[in-house]
Amino acid sequence: MARESLTIQQVLTVLAENPRRIAALTAGVAPARLREPTNDRWSANDVLAHLRSCADVWGDYIAVMLVEDRPTLRGRDPRTWIKRTNYPELELRSSLRSFAKQRADLLAVLEPLPPTAWLRGATVRGGGSAHETTVHDYAQLLARHEQTHLKQIARIVEVVR
Repeated sequence: MARESLTIQQVLTVLAENPRRIAALTAGVAPARLREPTNDRWSANDVLAHLRSCADVWGDYIAVMLVEDRPTLRGRDPRTWIKRTNYPELELRSSLRSFAKQRADLLAVLEPLPPTAWLRGATVRGGGSAHETTVHDYAQLLARHEQTHLKQIARIVEVVR
């Protein structure tokens, strides 16, 4: 069964709330504890590094779709992209500040868009297949993906606290 699509306002709300939710979940936890892997095999720090990598890749797709007419994008895997970053090595609080700044920049682009701009699309090619997508699709993917990982951060923090 397909999930119901989030409205533009719902996407914007979730995207705005997620950095604050991560900050609230990790508040008061020692930086060293936020680096401890749990049964999930990831630490809270690892999860945030992953979220930053996804925001880089999917945010780039959104930016290109907004400036080019129906571009063809080369698919990039955020799990591969993260290897080009230092995100996993960063302390969670400084990484979270960077994530929040990146999110504010994305919201500054998305919030004033007219509804028709959310329908701007692209073809994404990778792994031998191609799929059509829109700004709304990637913004919604980002929001929902983060919500899933926020639950993971909550479980991790409960264990390491």
